[in-house]
Amino acid sequence: MKIAVYGASGQVGSRVVAEAVQRGHDVTALNRQETPAPPGATSVVGNAADVDGVRDVAAAHDVVVSAVGPSRVPGDDPEAFVGIVRGLTTAVGSTRLVVVGGSGSLLAPSGVQLIDTPDFPEEFKAEGRAQVHALGVLREAGPELDWTYVSPAPIVEDGDRTGAYVAGLDEPAGLRLTFADWAVALLDEIDKPVHQRQRFTVATA
Repeated sequence: MKIAVYGASGQVGSRVVAEAVQRGHDVTALNRQETPAPPGATSVVGNAADVDGVRDVAAAHDVVVSAVGPSRVPGDDPEAFVGIVRGLTTAVGSTRLVVVGGSGSLLAPSGVQLIDTPDFPEEFKAEGRAQVHALGVLREAGPELDWTYVSPAPIVEDGDRTGAYVAGLDEPAGLRLTFADWAVALLDEIDKPVHQRQRFTVATA
């Protein structure tokens, strides 16, 4: 399978690339700046905000993975990420789109989104709100868009690849998740689609 990964050098994207290569996929790793090719993948300069570029990439691949996220650079607008996701929805055509998402839109036992609970860290609220809005863009897309949004557990951390995880839909499946197991779950979904036109969430088992 031909898989294009935007944000391929990031914490999640790099694990997704490595996991996809390990499974024998033909992987294109895209970053905004020239980056050394990960082992087994092809490195290409590409920006997820470039709709025309995404259109060309999508036409040559079976799956487009967006592992980019809202900007954390002081002075930048995290909501610009919502526009990137909207552009992706118009550019990928019939190619499957898998978006690495956030946990803020998951539901607490009270039924409110985690981002609206008192325990959600204030420093992450701006990017969390952008992720909530990005999920809304996907959910409002027409039936011709084949998308999946993958939310992590509330706490994401470094750790070994266990290959074991628990999945859920709109409520957290657990408290913690490693970047490596996030990539495992995402590639499992690509290899054997279960959550098409849906958000799902994962936590380390």
